Amino acid sequence: MGVYRVFSAKDNTITNAFKLDLRTRATQSNMGASDILEVFSIYGAQSSDSLEKSRILIDFPIHEIRSAILAGEIPSNSNDRSFKMKLYNAQHNTTVPEDFTIAIHPLQKTWSEGSGLDME
Repeated sequence: MGVYRVFSAKDNTITNAFKLDLRTRATQSNMGASDILEVFSIYGAQSSDSLEKSRILIDFPIHEIRSAILAGEIPSNSNDRSFKMKLYNAQHNTTVPEDFTIAIHPLQKTWSEGSGLDME
């Protein structure tokens, strides 16, 4: 069986990063209209034990995947199929980790992509 590609319908980055004043967290930031997703963990920027993290939300068209399974384009037996998500590094001037793990969890509620471009 070949590869069946599915593209996300919407995405966004959410974070608890500090604003430039290093006192206020940017928890109301909106990066839904940005052309990149930001995954980061920053330790010690505000104080010696401060931690800033981002999380990404990606919405895949589950109805399309279900239809492809019913149509036989994706194997119906879960033992015969696997799903992979490919993300790529956007060119930038900061260092990147050599190794990291991203945990994937389903969301139980719908959400809005938003129209923000960065962490303002």
